[in-house]
Amino acid sequence: MVQELIVAITAACTASAIYVAAGARIVKQYERGVVFRLGRLAGEVRSPGFTMIVPFVDRLRKVNMQIVTLPIPAQEGITRDNVTVRVDAVVYFRVVDAPNAIIQVEDYRFAVSQMAQTSLRSIIGKSDLDDLLSNREKLNQGLELMIDSPAIGWGVQIDRVEIKDVSLPETMKRSMARQAEADRERRARIINADAELQASKKLAQAAEVMSEQPAALQLRLLQTVVAVAAEKNSTLVLPFPVELLRFLERAQSGQPPVVAESRRERQPKAPPVVERQPAVEPVEPPAAPDRINGVPEALGLPEAFADTDGFRVPDAFGILREPGLPGDPGEPDESRGPEDSRKPDGSGKAAQGAEPEEPTG
Repeated sequence: MVQELIVAITAACTASAIYVAAGARIVKQYERGVVFRLGRLAGEVRSPGFTMIVPFVDRLRKVNMQIVTLPIPAQEGITRDNVTVRVDAVVYFRVVDAPNAIIQVEDYRFAVSQMAQTSLRSIIGKSDLDDLLSNREKLNQGLELMIDSPAIGWGVQIDRVEIKDVSLPETMKRSMARQAEADRERRARIINADAELQASKKLAQAAEVMSEQPAALQLRLLQTVVAVAAEKNSTLVLPFPVELLRFLERAQSGQPPVVAESRRERQPKAPPVVERQPAVEPVEPPAAPDRINGVPEALGLPEAFADTDGFRVPDAFGILREPGLPGDPGEPDESRGPEDSRKPDGSGKAAQGAEPEEPTG
C-alpha cells in the first residue's frame, strides 16, 4: 500500500515537472512576447526574462524589437522630365507595438518592403532628374513620410530612408558629360578673357612708366635675358629696342639722357641741303712725302678719295676738277714735276687750255 502511494506521488511529481517544463519560456532582452490563449490575445506583452504559459493552451510569439535594415530592390521608372532611371534605396525601421505587428499585418517585413518599392516608384515619377541627383535629402524625407503613414498602423516605425544609387542610361551620361564640359569651357574662357583684360591694363601702365624712364626698358631686357638663359637653350634670339640704342648713344656722347622726347623731335628730319661753295684760290700743296696719289693729305681727305682711276673726285672744297689739275681749271700746275703731271693713262700730257667747268647746282 505504501509502495503504491510512493509510486503515485513520484508519478505526480514527474508529471508536474513535465508540465512546468512544457510551459516555461525565456524572452530575450531585444524581444517581446505576445501570448495567444486559445487563439485570442491574452494579457499584456511579456517582458524579457523567464515567463510561464499554459502548455497546450497558450502559444507565445516573440517579436524582435531591433532596428531592421531592409534593402529596396532597384526600381526603374521615368522621371517628370522623361528620363529613364534606375533607383535603389534602403529602409531602416523597427517594431514599436508588438501586438499590432503580429495582429494587423501578416508579415510586416514583406509589407514594409512592398510599400517602400511602391513609394520609391512614385517618388521617381514626381521628381526631376536634377532633384534625384542633387536634392536627395528632400526626396528621402518625402519617401520616409510615404512609407511611414501606413506603417504606423502596423506597429512599425520608419527611422530613416536613404536613396543609395541612381543609374542613368549611357546616352544620358554622355550628354551630361558634354554639358559639364561645355560649362567648364565657358568658365575657362571667361576667366582667360578677364585675365587678358587685367594684364592689358597692367601692361599699359608699365608702358607709361617705361616711356618716362628709358633705363627701365634696359632693366626689363636684362630680366628677359636671365629668364631665357635659365632654360639653357643653345640659341638665344633677343630683340634689341631702338630706345636702348638712343640711350647708349646719349650716354657715350656725354649728354644727359632725355626723359621723354617731344613730338617734334620724334618727327623725321629733312636731309641737309649741301650748297656748292664758289671756287677759291688753291692751297699750296705740301711736300712730296705727304702726297697720296696726287691728293693732298693735309686737306683732311681720307685715303679712299684718292684719284687712282683717273675719274673726277671732289677735293676738300667740294669743287669738281679734272685729274691732274690741282690748281685753277684750265691752268697747269707748275709746281708739279713731269711725273706728278702725268696722267694715269701714261700720255704724259697735261690738259692745257681746257675750258673750266661751271659748277653745277
